[in-house]
Amino acid sequence: MQLRVCANAEHGNILLSAVFDNLGKGASGAPVQNLDLMLTRQQAAPA
Repeated sequence: MQLRVCANAEHGNILLSAVFDNLGKGASGAPVQNLDLMLTRQQAAPA
């Protein structure tokens, strides 16, 4: 679960956003984890 809070002082608004990731459950979790590993390794690779 990710929670984010954004404020707009000009208009006096606050936005609370909650994102629940259900892809980590069951058989769909492995491809998502593999994609995350591949992207993390690409970003962490020395230039």
